[in-house]
Amino acid sequence: MIIDEKPCPGSWNMAIDEFLFHSLPEKEPQTTVRFYEWDKPTVSIGVSQEIDRVVNVQACREQGIDIVRRMTGGKLVLHADEVTYSVCSSDTSAFTANLDGSYKRISEALVCGLKEMGLTPQLAGSTSEGYARSHLPCFSQLARNEIEIESKKITGSAQKRKGIHFIQHGSIPLKNQGELLKKVSISSHPSHEIQAISLDQALKKDISFTWVVEKLILGFKRYFFIDFKNDNLSEQEKRIILSIQKEKFENPLWTLSSK
Repeated sequence: MIIDEKPCPGSWNMAIDEFLFHSLPEKEPQTTVRFYEWDKPTVSIGVSQEIDRVVNVQACREQGIDIVRRMTGGKLVLHADEVTYSVCSSDTSAFTANLDGSYKRISEALVCGLKEMGLTPQLAGSTSEGYARSHLPCFSQLARNEIEIESKKITGSAQKRKGIHFIQHGSIPLKNQGELLKKVSISSHPSHEIQAISLDQALKKDISFTWVVEKLILGFKRYFFIDFKNDNLSEQEKRIILSIQKEKFENPLWTLSSK
């Protein structure tokens, strides 16, 4: 488990997760769970999204908001005042060998963590065809096996797989950023409603990144019947990650081009 106590730039966060994914051993089952923050509001888009169809680039520039392209799929997410998690694993006994199964298991572990906060979350039952095909942001509507509270979305997640290896990113807002999200995203949907709820709204009080992470860790422990081993990146690993950051996630050819 890795907990980044210091918020980091989006390109660095994405480079760490790419490094963790590609560092998974070929034969030995291994899982790394990481919790982190962003040093400034940042828009991330899914690996195959066309930036001109989902991001208001000019609004991002005016608001001082960075843009990164994830290695995972999914839709546009605005990262600000949130807990972000990533799960990198090759352990099919814990997560199953397919996307749907691993996605659901991670959501169920997150549900356990949210219950530790005193909330009553549940998994969403289905994804509407209109939302799946749209260019709406991630937190516009619920999708199957995402988590809802009061019929509103509390987590947004996306996954990439290569054989049994996978990485899943997820966003859990601490504070509501709906109005800013509308400004930085592009949508042809007439109402462009944001059907989301943040943790401070659900709990009706301010909470900290550290407190939320503690509860989520407890949820993972209880769901998977595990203990975590704390880990830190070595200096050699950081040098590799820096090269990934520079060559890929800070490269406009990766971030801004249409895939």
